[in-house]
Amino acid sequence: AGDGSGAVAEDGEPPASARVLFPPTFSVSEIKNKQRRHFMFLRWKQQQRKEKLAAKKKRRKEREALGDKAPPKAIPKTIENQRVYDETTVDPNDEEVAFDEATDEFAPYFNRQTVPKILITTSDRPRGRTVRFCEQLSTVIPNSHVYYRRGLALKRIIPQCIARDFTDLIVINEDRKIPNGLVLSHLPDGPTAHFRMSSVRLRKEIKRKGKEPTEHVPEVILNNFTTRLGHSIGRMFASLFPHDPQFIGRQVATFHNQRDYIFFRFHRYIFKSEKKVGIQELGPRFTLKLRSLQKGTFDSKFGEYEWIHKRREMDTSRRKFHL
Repeated sequence: AGDGSGAVAEDGEPPASARVLFPPTFSVSEIKNKQRRHFMFLRWKQQQRKEKLAAKKKRRKEREALGDKAPPKAIPKTIENQRVYDETTVDPNDEEVAFDEATDEFAPYFNRQTVPKILITTSDRPRGRTVRFCEQLSTVIPNSHVYYRRGLALKRIIPQCIARDFTDLIVINEDRKIPNGLVLSHLPDGPTAHFRMSSVRLRKEIKRKGKEPTEHVPEVILNNFTTRLGHSIGRMFASLFPHDPQFIGRQVATFHNQRDYIFFRFHRYIFKSEKKVGIQELGPRFTLKLRSLQKGTFDSKFGEYEWIHKRREMDTSRRKFHL
């Protein structure tokens, strides 16, 4: 009966007039009650997961039934594999690139004619966290030395570094007691790169970390530095480490570029068996984002810039990357 008395039809279902029918365009966000809306959203997400899992199982059974005749697996769409093509992408077999590598500022390091010697310094009056980060960074980069600014300008520090045969200068800047910037200047003639630094984790903040790193020269892994700009930045990082890694130390320094963010990790690998290899993170870890690349040594006022990151002009597409 449709008189609102709560009557029930003979088959146990409520009468048509008493049922609440949502329109086909109904959205959970239209529910006014916050708790009810949250509950319905969780139920909808759970239903979505069940349907996705069921479809996955169905596809797997179909592939097993077809055997060798099964079609190839579809490649999932990601921002990386939909990347907008960059005309400056480096071809390893390009003669022009090979000539540039043989004559650029980093050629003596890759030819083992020069041994890197690094000076690590900070902004004025660094706090404890920045000091500890510099000390741990010096244990990662062989033949590196930590000195504190004591009010000296970088323009005065650079000539002293050159006179003392330092090949690179690393400056760690901080804001509100947190490291937030890194300047890497190649001596004596540049170039100089300025990075924004984030997600800094010291060794004590890393879970399941390994024992302290040893003094062995680590291997260096550079991932996804594919453009001419990325190639230059990768060579800058590689020239910080001697090019004679001591494999007995089993230590690896990795610079992984993903969507123009450079993730640094420092690991030790462990042979569990002939087929299985495990890794231990040693720390520290941090993330870099390139802000500018400058010709010559550090000169913020009169320096000539090769590349500057301009967000409004360059970041027009999520699929456009520069490194």
